[in-house]
Amino acid sequence: MKKYLTNLFYIGGELKENDPLPSIRSLAKDMRISVVTTKRAYDELEREGLIYTLPAKGCFVAPQNTEILKEQNLKKIEEHINEIKKLAVPCKLTKEDIIDMFEILYEQE
Repeated sequence: MKKYLTNLFYIGGELKENDPLPSIRSLAKDMRISVVTTKRAYDELEREGLIYTLPAKGCFVAPQNTEILKEQNLKKIEEHINEIKKLAVPCKLTKEDIIDMFEILYEQE
């Protein structure tokens, strides 16, 4: 649930800074998950500073410091690259093989 909402903010770009989020109840109903699960996801996103709540108004997408977001994403990319390296070494794939694969995939999008 949290990952879904985060993707809406950053990857899909569907939600922008200060956009209102759906109510916990309506989102739970739409996603067919429990209200408790949705509430937990909202609480976690608020603790991480990704959303904020205004009493009697609802939850909204928090303004983001782009440098912090960039740092967070670079860390995630580094973790994925380390996983790729762990998979590539036993198969004797070279760095150039991986770069070629990346370039092909990057051009497809």
